[in-house]
Amino acid sequence: MTKSDKVVVVGAVGIDTNVYLYGDDIDFNVEANFSNNVDYVGQAGGYSARIFSALGYETAFIGFVGDDMGGREVRRKFESDGIDISTLGIDPQGTKRSINFMYKDGRRKNFYDGRGSMETNVEVEKYRALFREAKVAHFSIVNWARFLLPLAKEEGCLVSCDIQDVVDPEDEYRKDFIEQSDVLFFSSVNHTNLAGLLHYFLGRGPQIVVCGRGAAGAAVATKEGIQTSSAIVDGPPVIDTNGAGDSLAVGFLVGHAFDDLKPAKAIYHGHILARHCCTLRATTDKFLTRKELDERLESMT
Repeated sequence: MTKSDKVVVVGAVGIDTNVYLYGDDIDFNVEANFSNNVDYVGQAGGYSARIFSALGYETAFIGFVGDDMGGREVRRKFESDGIDISTLGIDPQGTKRSINFMYKDGRRKNFYDGRGSMETNVEVEKYRALFREAKVAHFSIVNWARFLLPLAKEEGCLVSCDIQDVVDPEDEYRKDFIEQSDVLFFSSVNHTNLAGLLHYFLGRGPQIVVCGRGAAGAAVATKEGIQTSSAIVDGPPVIDTNGAGDSLAVGFLVGHAFDDLKPAKAIYHGHILARHCCTLRATTDKFLTRKELDERLESMT
């Protein structure tokens, strides 16, 4: 494959546990609540890498897992996908974990355990060859990933960063990711003044800013202006919104970086992947192939 066919995903992968409540909410008046608890390989890097791979793009992953049961499961899944984990490192504090309390409409409350993410050191030069071969480098915001941003840009990658459910746009932790990204993704869940926020982020470095708005769709901002698009509502019911933002990002990047579409068109790749992801219950095993994505795109025209 050529550079134009390859992706590097940088960031967090681990084991997610989805807790599906039988009732409408947690009953804090009693000690025990009964639920259905399901484990699977997830988190931002896990979703993104597996979606790219399912679509047929040669994918390498840069990250850290524990020498434990969770780490072995991540390795097994990635290897079965054909994802390059040749540089996958060991976190001595163990594999990252997330607990997601799930509601009937697919919403979640997330509790994230990043293990050694804040203390992990990276040997920057170790990853140069991966970035040199890749067209896109997609980052989630684990602390150590910031040190690889300059290398990805130096090697000519399109650098995308997902700063997720940002609360304070001036948050120092996210500063490097915002300023060094070519394409920036974030969730609107904590904000209402989206136009102001989109313009603010555009002024800090990115050429394109994509805001995921959940059931309301998405907004894409460039120097030409802001364009909004609606989420897809047809199809099976929404049962699990974990990974929807990652799906939106991967789909947009595929449309824009690989299919050479304008941002306003590329976002529909993301809408299709996000809608499909929301119909999957506690799994990253059943993402769309490129053929399936193309068929759904064709049905929309």
